[in-house]
Amino acid sequence: MIANNYVVEINNLTKVYRKMFSTREIKAVDDLSFSIRRGEVCGFLGPNGAGKTTTIMLLMGFLKPTSGTIRLLGQKPAHVGVKERIGFLPEESYFYKFFNADEILDYYGSLFKMDPKVRKRRIDELIEMVGLQKARKRRIREYSKGMQRRIGIAQALINDPEFIILDEPTSGLDPIGTQEVKDLIINLRQAGKTILMSSHLLADVQGVCDRILLLHQGKLIVEGPTRQILSKKGHTRIEVQDDSGGTAKRIRKFAEQNGMKVTSVGASNITLEEFFMESIKKAGEK
Repeated sequence: MIANNYVVEINNLTKVYRKMFSTREIKAVDDLSFSIRRGEVCGFLGPNGAGKTTTIMLLMGFLKPTSGTIRLLGQKPAHVGVKERIGFLPEESYFYKFFNADEILDYYGSLFKMDPKVRKRRIDELIEMVGLQKARKRRIREYSKGMQRRIGIAQALINDPEFIILDEPTSGLDPIGTQEVKDLIINLRQAGKTILMSSHLLADVQGVCDRILLLHQGKLIVEGPTRQILSKKGHTRIEVQDDSGGTAKRIRKFAEQNGMKVTSVGASNITLEEFFMESIKKAGEK
């Protein structure tokens, strides 16, 4: 059982790179602390060089921190048992170009020592899930970037992981493919999976993530529920089939008296892109 129901616990994490033949240090991650609860989908945002990739590499155990601690599923990232419970889609996936989708997934499934019958059933499920049924026997070298992204997502899910890290999951996908991946992420959340999603496509993050973590120069500058941080304070959003303006109460009364249906009343929101740019601007002014 994970302590306090947290899948990820990062405390005062710092990673410093030292340039060869130089005394200069680059602090890629700077005293970073955050946690991710079981069942959350967290958006991991920040401009290039913010420290997102380094943090993911530290989480995966590919790098060692300069200082600070990481607990992943209650263990250190290097723990062998943890590897069996996580899925990882890197920003760039590199596959054997002469393999087809079935062979790629069979290879990765064998690394987890999955029973052959279970592996075959899982491969069929995943290929259908990512929409590659018609291309499953084609060699990977013939795949478009979007198709390679789809097989990369399937690879990250082959072991039915509890925690999934997706780095730019919709890169290279057309609008239909992007929506399908977003729907897949929502379905994974409904199945109880915990997901950390790093993306430059802010609309994708806004549509699927429960919470946002925003990094700038290695520091966490914003953390909170997506709806809350995008709520436009002091503004109220009212949607009706025929909007005539005014306060929420007056509009509702007016609408009902005139046979119009009020579809929603709530806080007025800004877009994630607007929030992102404003947050980075403020961080740069400090």
